[in-house]
Amino acid sequence: MVCAYCLYHRAGVLDFVAKYGNDSRYAEKFDEAYKPVFDNLYTLSLLPPLLGLFLGAPLIAGEQEHGTVRLITTQSVARTRWISATVLLPLLVVLVCTTLMSLAFTALWSPADRLVNYGDWLGGTIFDITGPVPVAMALLLTSCGIAVGLLIRRVVPAMVVSLVISVGTSVTWGWLRVRLTSPRTRTGPASGDFPAIPDSAINHDQWLGTSDGRLLGYGTCVDAKNEAACLADKDIVHKIIEFFTRDQMPVMQWRGTAVLLMLTVLVVAFIVQWTRRRPL
Repeated sequence: MVCAYCLYHRAGVLDFVAKYGNDSRYAEKFDEAYKPVFDNLYTLSLLPPLLGLFLGAPLIAGEQEHGTVRLITTQSVARTRWISATVLLPLLVVLVCTTLMSLAFTALWSPADRLVNYGDWLGGTIFDITGPVPVAMALLLTSCGIAVGLLIRRVVPAMVVSLVISVGTSVTWGWLRVRLTSPRTRTGPASGDFPAIPDSAINHDQWLGTSDGRLLGYGTCVDAKNEAACLADKDIVHKIIEFFTRDQMPVMQWRGTAVLLMLTVLVVAFIVQWTRRRPL
């Protein structure tokens, strides 16, 4: 349904871009026409936590809580084979479904990337629901949910802990996102305005640079009675702006995906080892 929704509205987005162009000057006009469409799709950012909560956490915890998992020990199937099938099949479904949804949303967004959300691909949810990021995040949180259920053995407490892990992961990811690559910089004289950045760039931070290389906050002399005298007194000679450009987005996403997938592998390996060595 999500894929069909994206592909249905993609035709309209392409028509808009063909008529007006993918230009930030028309972002407000685009927003008037397609804001409800993208607002609905932004809820895709909730999919990874929901998968961890409702698919991962009850997967093994439910069988442990009801005691049915003990039947495993009476069967001829090895534990390793059982846990591999139990974990990998849901993860395969998550992989396929989230990949399809990510491809569909990316196909809808990419022709109008300077128009959607006024061109902000980093600060909003665009970064987290395009490319490989939602796939890797869904795999990680689902794996964490399975591991939590395996350890806690009760469904409701496992779901609560999975929710806490999802919130913590979201906060950590927000911190990590802007550190996946180095921002680009432009420098201008202290006496002028901050340098201009490209239209599609995301303003990350602003600094005041001294002659000896120190960086001060951009608001250092804002409240001074005489800004020029304040700049001279603190030996400020440059105004520096840091920004991310659209072409950095794929690199940032794949680096973040690599981190998420490595964590997923570790969690899955822990699940397999715990199941092999501990009583069910």
